[in-house]
Amino acid sequence: MLTLLAKLLKALNSETSPWALAMAMVLGMILGLTPLWRVHNLIILLAALIFRVNLTLFLISFGVFSGLAYLLDPLFHEWGLAILQADSWQGIYEAIYATAAGRVSQFYHTITMGSLVFSLLISPVIAALTYFVVVNYRKRIQQTLLKLKIVQVIRGSRFWQLYMDLRG
Repeated sequence: MLTLLAKLLKALNSETSPWALAMAMVLGMILGLTPLWRVHNLIILLAALIFRVNLTLFLISFGVFSGLAYLLDPLFHEWGLAILQADSWQGIYEAIYATAAGRVSQFYHTITMGSLVFSLLISPVIAALTYFVVVNYRKRIQQTLLKLKIVQVIRGSRFWQLYMDLRG
């Protein structure tokens, strides 16, 4: 746990682009909110590896949003059911389901559809919020934190040694 936290601090304090960190957060969010064993999650995982996003923030985001997904599953079910029962889309759904890729994607699962649509809709908000937090942390909070007594105590601990080892 300390190693994961040290890696997160390393990413926040590094010169990694705030947008790269925001992309890691968004991809982890989509992976966490949607049911795990789906084809689109394989695409999300490949995107995280291809674009070389920060894997620590990706994994933390995945863990946080996976826990949140359990609370939101009833809501995702209702939204997915409403989307899948929309009369104007029935022809498209039938055409997709007629293909092998459509059946493998399991788009017809209400929680899958509801959570995927929800996560795609809030992705720009999460990306902008993460960008804002990272930029403001680097401008304002980082220097202020280093001056606190508790931080000076932490700098003498094993946690700080792990952080410095990862940083160097």
